[in-house]
Amino acid sequence: MNLTPIISRISRLATVIAVTSLAACSGPEENEQAAQAGTSYNTSLNIQQLMALVLEPAADVLWDSGGWILDASGYEELYPTTDEGWEFVRSQAAVIVETGNMLALPARAEDNDAWMIYSQGLSEAGLRAMAAAEAQDNEEYFQAGAQLYSVCTACHQAYNPDINNRFVSDAGN
Repeated sequence: MNLTPIISRISRLATVIAVTSLAACSGPEENEQAAQAGTSYNTSLNIQQLMALVLEPAADVLWDSGGWILDASGYEELYPTTDEGWEFVRSQAAVIVETGNMLALPARAEDNDAWMIYSQGLSEAGLRAMAAAEAQDNEEYFQAGAQLYSVCTACHQAYNPDINNRFVSDAGN
């Protein structure tokens, strides 16, 4: 009688049991690291595409929907005037929150230092704008837009100063 197939199966079963037992004995940190190592994210959009297609449109909605203007036709407040308008800017603020998370993904993060601080700051500004929109609080919404502008400007200065320089030169024309 040939015992080789049986021994082979028993050997494989013993290996599976040993690996499973070791995994069960691992601490929560080790299990989390193992899970993260096997996790993959679709990061096919590069940073420029993520900024142009996701973040910038949402940020523009926030900035275009808060504050006031004074021109030849008079004074105009830009804040939403309906529940639907506030809900729309709240949803765009949620896009900003999640864009901060997307920028912090391992395949996108430039470093684990300032980049992560700016990514978190982006999410915090978005959360602030969401809360202000939910409360329909004009002043807080304006301040959230200012916070968002500060985070964006600081990040651009650190990682892509040409963007800030472009806006400065465009303003002079």
